[in-house]
Amino acid sequence: MRFVDSCEVKIKAGRGGNGCVAFRREKYIPFGGPAGGDGGKGGDIIFEADSGLSTLLDLTYKHTVEAEWGEPGRGKDQYGAGGEDFVVRVPVGTQVFDAATNELRFDLNETGLRMIVARGGKGGRGNIHFSSSFDRAPRRMEPGEEGEEWQARLELKVMADVGLLGFPNVGKSTFVRAVSRARPKVADYPFTTLVPHLGVVQVGEEASFVIADIPGLIPGASEGAGLGIRFLKHVERTRALLHLITLDPSEGRSPLKDYTALTKELAKFDPELANRPTIVALSKADITEVKDDFKRLKAAFKRKKIDLRLVSAATGEGVKELMRDLYKLAKGRPDVDDWT
Repeated sequence: MRFVDSCEVKIKAGRGGNGCVAFRREKYIPFGGPAGGDGGKGGDIIFEADSGLSTLLDLTYKHTVEAEWGEPGRGKDQYGAGGEDFVVRVPVGTQVFDAATNELRFDLNETGLRMIVARGGKGGRGNIHFSSSFDRAPRRMEPGEEGEEWQARLELKVMADVGLLGFPNVGKSTFVRAVSRARPKVADYPFTTLVPHLGVVQVGEEASFVIADIPGLIPGASEGAGLGIRFLKHVERTRALLHLITLDPSEGRSPLKDYTALTKELAKFDPELANRPTIVALSKADITEVKDDFKRLKAAFKRKKIDLRLVSAATGEGVKELMRDLYKLAKGRPDVDDWT
């Protein structure tokens, strides 16, 4: 399924039904008076956060989301039926902005959360409400009100406890496959991962957290380089970050410079992200050159007051301990060390 995390759609709630002008004409009631009922209320547009969805793809094919109109009133004091509400299911983490003002109006960040994003119009009153001592046979009614209508922009930000960051080809996808059941594509070329992948990491018998594989970032991403800022927004929801780095002599890069470059990109996009709880790990420990250079790199990172970890998704080295520490950061549970 194609991953879509942004789209625009017109939201149009139902119009209220018109009131009715009618009079009683039953036998033996010569002066029955007005009997026109009210129109029904228009249907609301409701957005519901559904954990079973992961993309806004369905909404990209809908230019307008419209609820049912209310029925008009009828004679014999009959009120029109209200229009049926239109429920739109969206992924958890969907934000609804006003496309005209860019104002955030709704944030569906919990499973099952329902929000009325557009209210239906009120039904008009029938002539039964306008009878008075001066006008016993009113021929006046009210039209139904229009429902709320506006252009919405939907932005999906994945809901994850831990965001996995790193340059292309540092082994992020392989790492996610090793610690969860997520199956992102793995290949030996840059930008293999083109969309975020979520995986559930099991720490204890009843403890788990969600990790998100964010597509590879490069210097200048906050200004549109590489995959640009399209996926940086998904990091905003995470509670902790895991930076994966590795040795890559063929690219002429160093792990410390890679980490520094990505930290700067996060700070440019959102200064708060640079201060988020973070663990830095050197991946591909199963490669001899990486393991041999770990002590030197650990000392270099220590001078920056960073405790560098060593892990291998292929052999599992250091992975279990790293997952427990990430759980502590994301969930605030220091007692996880006591679990079996």
